[in-house]
Formats: sequence, structure tokens, C-alpha cells
Amino acid sequence: GVHRATVHRHIELLEGALSVKLFQRHPRGYNLTDEGREMLEVANRADQMFADLEGRTRKSAGQLSGELVVTAVEGIASIVMPSIKAMREKHPEIKIELCASEGFSRLEYGEAHIAFRLGPKPTDLDYVVRPFRRVRFGLFASNDYISRYGHPKDGDFKGHKFIGTVGEPSKRPYAQWLDANVASSALALKTSARVCIHEAILAGIGLGFMADYDAKNHPGLVEVIAPSDDISSIAWLVTHVDLNRTAKVQAFLDVLKSQPERLL
Repeated sequence: GVHRATVHRHIELLEGALSVKLFQRHPRGYNLTDEGREMLEVANRADQMFADLEGRTRKSAGQLSGELVVTAVEGIASIVMPSIKAMREKHPEIKIELCASEGFSRLEYGEAHIAFRLGPKPTDLDYVVRPFRRVRFGLFASNDYISRYGHPKDGDFKGHKFIGTVGEPSKRPYAQWLDANVASSALALKTSARVCIHEAILAGIGLGFMADYDAKNHPGLVEVIAPSDDISSIAWLVTHVDLNRTAKVQAFLDVLKSQPERLL
């Protein structure tokens, strides 16, 4: 490692050359100032663009290589997989890293090349935003649940139990339906994880919402409310304006456009 005094000396030289304070020093280390964060953002994008220059040189020689970082909220990572497979087949030298989480990577800091986001359209002026796919949600139950509680008739859910949400999933469109139609006393379980919602439905704990593409993987489920545009959200494909035209990003966009069930 590098000695703390050496790090401090380099920081002082850099700040002196730029005539700006980049770090706020404290007993446990350093925090970036606003100017420091701006410089880090520019440096990360510059690094990506130099890597793209190398990639374009390789492309002219018939190959495209390097790393492509894709981030997707957990709920839509599965529908991105066919595109990742196609990208690997077309450009085997590209190493793809998929980060699936409810958190949003900051593209302006170079944390990812491409992001898939679910919900309202991102409005950051530095982002290039395209619709990828409409995700429709339906209400489902297991056969075990139906055998014990019966099938709801004509929208009458009296006496029925539901799987609710907390955290990021509480922003999903079906969470709004639950808030409007289900009393808190009827919630048998609340969870922040999509996989837990699915497992709770399959276990017969209650009625729960599932995306159309997830429900297809469980043909034994009973459809209570069919997936529709009424309870749906757009999955957005987001890139940073400085990286949108880079060779790797454009190659991935070309692959996405060839995939079925996309809005691009």
C-alpha cells in the first residue's frame, strides 16, 4: 500500500495545480468536495472514452473487446438475459458484468455503461433514455391457496389474504392497487424482495402480484387478475450521453433491437 503521508502530498500537489479544494480531510480519511465529485465524474467518463477508443481500434481489426457493465433492477434482470446471451455470441471478446439490484447505478460516475430502470421515465438531462419493454403485472394464487380460501368472485376479496410490499417494490404499480383495494389487516406478509413475493405466492400464503414473464414460468398458478396495461410499468433503457455512441454500447443496442417483445 501507499503511505498516508504520500497520499496527502499527492493530494496537495493536485489541489495546488488546479487551485481548487478536491477533498475534505477528517480523522478517518477524506471526503470528496462538490468539486472533487465533479472531477471524479469527468475522469470516469474520460476513462470509459479512452477504453472505447481502444475498442474502436480493435473493431477496425474485426474484433470488439473489453468490459461492458449493465445494471438492472432485480425484477427485470431475467428479461435482459436473452440479449446478454446474443451479445456474447456476437461479440465473445466482450466481458459482461450484470449488476442486479433495486439501487440505481450512477451512470455519470461511470458505475455502468447501460442501465435498465423500472418506473417513471428518468429525467436527468445527461441521460439518453429509451423505452425497452412494458412490464405487465397480474394477481396470482397457488392451487393450495384456492383450495383453502376459494377463488375471488367478481372482484370480491373479502376474507382473502395478500402479499404486500415494503421498500423499493412499494413503488411498483401493483403496490398502488394494493393500497387502494386491500386493508392492512388483510396483508399476510410484507416483503421487500421480488423472489420472496414469488415464493410466498407459491407457498399459498396469499394472493400476490407477479410480472407476466415470471408467471409464465409457473403454469400451475391460478390467475385472479390477468396482467394488463392497467397495472404495468415501462422498463427504460438508459445510457449516459457521453457513452451512448461508444462502440460497445452501440453494439449492445443493436442486439437489443433484434430481440422480441421490446419497444425500441
